[in-house]
Amino acid sequence: MNTTSAAVHAGLAPRPRWSWLPAQGTWQYHLLLLSLGIFVLGPLGGVTASYMNFSLGFFVGGQVLAGLLGSTVTFGYGADGKHGANYIQTSAASVAGMSAMGVLIQAMVWMGMPQPPMWQLVLYMLCIGMFGVGVGMLYTPILVDRLQLTFPSGLAVANILRALTDPVLLRRSVAKLGSGVGLGLVGGLGAAKLPLLAAFDLSTSTLGAGMVVGARIGIAAVVGGLLGVVLTPYFVSIGWLQPGDPFRKIMFLIALGTIMGAAVIDLTLIFWRAWQRFKARSGVAQASAPQDDWKRVNTKKLVLWVVAWGVAIVATGHLVLGQPVGYLSMAVILVFVFAMVNGISLGISDQNPISSAFVVSVVIMASIGLNDPGVGLMAGTVLLVSTSVACDMQQDRSTGWRLGTSRVLQFRYQVVGIVVGAILAVGFAKIFMAAYPVLLKDQTVMKAAEQPAEWSAAMTYKFVGALRSLTEDKPYQRTAIWVGVAIGFAIELVRKLLWGSAGFQRFTKSGRSGRVTDFVLDAIVIPSPYALSFGGFVNLHTSLWLGAGGVLTHVVDAFGPKPASRSDAPGDAVELPSDMTTSSLVGGGLIAGDALAALGLGVVGLLLTVAS
Repeated sequence: MNTTSAAVHAGLAPRPRWSWLPAQGTWQYHLLLLSLGIFVLGPLGGVTASYMNFSLGFFVGGQVLAGLLGSTVTFGYGADGKHGANYIQTSAASVAGMSAMGVLIQAMVWMGMPQPPMWQLVLYMLCIGMFGVGVGMLYTPILVDRLQLTFPSGLAVANILRALTDPVLLRRSVAKLGSGVGLGLVGGLGAAKLPLLAAFDLSTSTLGAGMVVGARIGIAAVVGGLLGVVLTPYFVSIGWLQPGDPFRKIMFLIALGTIMGAAVIDLTLIFWRAWQRFKARSGVAQASAPQDDWKRVNTKKLVLWVVAWGVAIVATGHLVLGQPVGYLSMAVILVFVFAMVNGISLGISDQNPISSAFVVSVVIMASIGLNDPGVGLMAGTVLLVSTSVACDMQQDRSTGWRLGTSRVLQFRYQVVGIVVGAILAVGFAKIFMAAYPVLLKDQTVMKAAEQPAEWSAAMTYKFVGALRSLTEDKPYQRTAIWVGVAIGFAIELVRKLLWGSAGFQRFTKSGRSGRVTDFVLDAIVIPSPYALSFGGFVNLHTSLWLGAGGVLTHVVDAFGPKPASRSDAPGDAVELPSDMTTSSLVGGGLIAGDALAALGLGVVGLLLTVAS
């Protein structure tokens, strides 16, 4: 932790640059940051996320927008203002992410389910959100501290907050970060408005994510996408796909299984090493390294939090909404699986397949007898909301990990954001469906010519389609998941044995042939199952953009100019952080620019729709 942060915790923080700003650490300080996050930036991101989910079927989180705008206020606190901006974006992103969950209420309407009173829905969403916050924090030491996953958007936000609140870092990084933001903004707008770019599915945020994660992960994702294309005829021949179906209609199940299988290996190793350390310490007094103040979390209280809110989900779902205890309990248990699986996916590829978690959970419940679409929707809601919130928590903690921001305070800011977001999720859904009656029409039974062009609601369409399939069991879907588990387990086991071999390590360091062999094996032949799975969740163009970003970073690192010394600028006392490389700054800028373009288009589209 830097000296400024330490001073804040000690109550000796320097005075703000602007006299109207409250002192850091005071209740006025936190009130200011919370007010900006939950009453201004959160609802702004929330209404945009709701509109995008109703109209397109996906949404952009509010981290980037809140980080950029929040930094304009916390800049007055100097370099330590990055923590305040991080608190703002944490609460605002929670509000925005929860607000997008209103599509679940739209699914109720499409399926002809009676809508419970607003307070019941808010209470149910609130319990699920609070549970997701706890699970996300519970997994933070594994995904963020031990595995140290990249979380590309988390890194982008960290770089933005560091640059925009510290004049020294701003001076050194503004050109790279600014050029990335500019290109991302232009690319995002162009992909939405220019047919030529739209034909190539241009995604500057995916290109930027590829630049952040590198060639080994980007190329592995392309391999996964190409495997899907190659295997499509075979899937059609065995009845897993119908002619004309996209390969990811079945590949996403295999991809989720692949992550699960690999995670079994990694988690087993993590727990085994933890057990060995525990045995080594038992009976022997050993001094453990002191933990940084900002990392400290009361694990016992956190576990109690998770248990209490898990029980609250089942109690609310059963006593208030009349849902069966068994399926609600199963949904709560599955959250522990998918919060890990989706968290790994988000940490590596910047993609959180929340709708896939919903669909797979329904498939799993169908295998034990679920045949009521209404019960499936309410149980699947637990998976959708919890995995969304938990992975947002992990991404925000990855930003805090890079900045040294207090995890306890981030947790509290996110909790407040969830409270507001649960209310807005139901409120925005009611408002949108009242204002635009076309949202009430079930598109799954419409002919192609009847589909409303401006309200595709792709996520709702996927949910309702999966729930209606409960009346027709499809065992091959469960087989696909288990095939993925076996593939992921086998690949990760081979990788652990190979890269753990001292002989292979000596070979990779022996010269050019060793390095090339290491790269080819790692990126193409036996790539990371986590990276490989990305190609199963998205179309091939998206995988190609991620791969292109990774290759671009590799070329820049190999042939581009070497970075100058971090202390070459006169009078600069602060070194550039090691993860603020040219590739990460430009790539993070591309992510930020594309997110701003999506948010801008969402706001403009909403205003034009209202005006018409």
